[in-house]
Amino acid sequence: MASCSPMMMSLSFIQNALSSPWRQQFPLRPSQLVVSQQSKPLNLRFHVMARTRREDRTARHDRVRKKVEGTPERPRLSVFRSNKHMYAQVIDDTNMHTLVAASTMEKSISLEFDCTSGPTIEVAKKIGEVVAKKCLEKGITKVVFDRGGYPYHGRVEALAVAARENGLGF
Repeated sequence: MASCSPMMMSLSFIQNALSSPWRQQFPLRPSQLVVSQQSKPLNLRFHVMARTRREDRTARHDRVRKKVEGTPERPRLSVFRSNKHMYAQVIDDTNMHTLVAASTMEKSISLEFDCTSGPTIEVAKKIGEVVAKKCLEKGITKVVFDRGGYPYHGRVEALAVAARENGLGF
């Protein structure tokens, strides 16, 4: 090690830092690694970007989706909410087919509620009711609930409770 130049030692430090378990906790991309060679001792600055709320939600959703799968006997009730709309789908994952869908984009719901400022808990209850009725018409009585990485609270909870109250089992 004594015969190595400071530059070589610094590069080996970078390689070790990028391959250590620390990297899994704070992911670094090569574009985020800044090496400054202006002063003699090599200054290393690591820029670790914070994850966004959307990235956190998709990570939670991916974790849940590893365990939750819809089958023809018990399809998956998937919920997605945006700032303007809310969507619910009943999906058979084995055949990759959407069996039932409801959202605030449907005429029956959009005419009944004013969703200009986004869906409310009342709108979520109506979507849960519509999904449950459509499922019962198609003979689907049991589903697996997929909250889509969102907390089971507020609009997501209201949709689930309304679907249960209208005869859907999960």
